[in-house]
Amino acid sequence: MENMEKLKQEMLDKKVWAVVGATPTTRKFGYKIWKILKDNGYEVYAINPRYEEIDGDKCYSSLKELPKIPEVVDFVVPPALSIKVIDEAKELGIENLWFQPGTADEKVLDKAEKIDTKFVYLECVLAELK
Repeated sequence: MENMEKLKQEMLDKKVWAVVGATPTTRKFGYKIWKILKDNGYEVYAINPRYEEIDGDKCYSSLKELPKIPEVVDFVVPPALSIKVIDEAKELGIENLWFQPGTADEKVLDKAEKIDTKFVYLECVLAELK
């Protein structure tokens, strides 16, 4: 597997992201990560079937609904949800997955590896962009 630092930088250089688990609740990571990406000039899509919008931006219920295929998918959901979204990302040809701390367990990482994606885990987008 590629050097994690190099992989992180490669992903951060891509400008179209989806945040799975984005939320309008400002104290939660799902909001903070979505917001910091936006504030840093990324085109970022919120994915969460529970909400219609976040700060006036449309919130989508799945990756398939997005108007544009993201270059990177950032996960802010429990591993049981992460593992389901990996398949959807693969179907859409998305090869960059970023698992926030706590969003990937061994099963999730095994699956991401099996389907030949590039992934970052145990690293926080928030920390990288601050």
